Amino acid sequence: MSTAAPTIPAVRATLERASEIKESLAEIRLRVEAASSRNLSPTATTTPLLVAVSKYKPASDVFAAYENGQRDFGENYVQELTEKAPELPQDIQWHFIGTLQSNKAKTLASIPNLYSIQTLTSTKAATALNKALPLDRPSPLNVLLQVNTSGEDQKSGVSPLTPITPESEVDGAELVKLAKHILTECPLLRLQGLMTIGSLAESLSTEKENEDFACLVSTRDVLEGALARAGFPRESVKWGDENGRLLLSMGMSSDFEAALAAGSDIVRVGTGIFGARAKKEEITAQH
Repeated sequence: MSTAAPTIPAVRATLERASEIKESLAEIRLRVEAASSRNLSPTATTTPLLVAVSKYKPASDVFAAYENGQRDFGENYVQELTEKAPELPQDIQWHFIGTLQSNKAKTLASIPNLYSIQTLTSTKAATALNKALPLDRPSPLNVLLQVNTSGEDQKSGVSPLTPITPESEVDGAELVKLAKHILTECPLLRLQGLMTIGSLAESLSTEKENEDFACLVSTRDVLEGALARAGFPRESVKWGDENGRLLLSMGMSSDFEAALAAGSDIVRVGTGIFGARAKKEEITAQH
């Protein structure tokens, strides 16, 4: 059986640029491996997923990383993702990590190789996504619920859960209601885990445990307990990984090593792989 040749963007990266990306990607992979080995959690995944964030970067940069074995890429803007995805190989797994608006659900759902949306925060958006996805999709679309662990007003996300909160209050919390809605009303979605961005102050601190990461870990544990009480035990494997464990997406270029040590399963690295980004207004001016 013949296989289709991978889609190659019209413009390829220069040899110098391709070499830069290859070296940076190799370095980040080594750092991911070293950092994950320091995580002593018995439930942590042994192979964390590295998502290369290609925000504001051309398709040629993405393809340079692809040629070096990278298959998971993250995008923050719907328009960028819809422009890049058709230009690049279809075995790429795209992760949407930007603010999710319900009116963009249909556009995102039309991308065949969209692998996950990591920023779900409402039942409205979940319902819109489930309705927009094609019924013949090979597998459900992975979704992660964004949690605002830092409590900052400028960040999206539902409120975290704490281990000391009474079960009656936990079961009625917004995060639990959203998770239950996906499990009961959205058959084309798979609740894969939780995501947080965390505060810059926490990511820059080297003196203590990152409170945002610790908060997401405890929130995951509390949520799993709430789902089990609601009739969705881990053994049902209706959510999370193949073992019914909700995955955690936390950590970016400045703090992914601390995130991995804290138990992250997915890290989102852009600058560390592709270098500094131009500002949005500079990109707009070029077009």
